[in-house]
Amino acid sequence: MKKRANFNRPAKGARITVEPIREVTDIKAILELLKNKPRDYLLFTMGINNGLRSGDLLKLKVKDVKHLKPGNTITIREQKTRKDNYLVINQAVYKAIKVYLGSVTLKDNDYLFVSRKGNGPLTISSVNNLVKKWADSVNLLGNYGAHSLRKTWGYIQRTVHNVSFEVICKRFNHSNPSITMRYLGIQDSEVNAALMNEIG
Repeated sequence: MKKRANFNRPAKGARITVEPIREVTDIKAILELLKNKPRDYLLFTMGINNGLRSGDLLKLKVKDVKHLKPGNTITIREQKTRKDNYLVINQAVYKAIKVYLGSVTLKDNDYLFVSRKGNGPLTISSVNNLVKKWADSVNLLGNYGAHSLRKTWGYIQRTVHNVSFEVICKRFNHSNPSITMRYLGIQDSEVNAALMNEIG
């Protein structure tokens, strides 16, 4: 497929709604793209495996995660809602942490996702640009940004692992599953597929 420049960026002044990455093959393509960039690989892996906002991940410090094993959790306070939520370490995240921390020299109090322009963490703007760049690189059509990582977790949990909207709603700290349904963007093709299911 021939790429078009900036095709996953909205028009100036348009309402910005980013999409989840809907295909597992596209997720794998981005992971392959990032395999030699351990920080970015960890950011993408942690984002799509936890359903947390990128802003909350960017607050993490090395000491928060370096001793964690698969199955461990840590409590975080969401910036947006001020509610407690938690980060879960699964095998994919654990491996990505180990590779990243083995590739850099960081102190316990350093931010995990440290910016290359100083000692502070990456900004949301930087993550937006990174995600757009990754999407461009694998020829994804649509609008993608930092929030796409969180949405991808919810979308894949629902469509691949058959997790209910109620469970995803609880994870997202949404007040109602209907909010989660809108948030994940039900497509017409999904409705049309359901209408092809025969009853009787």
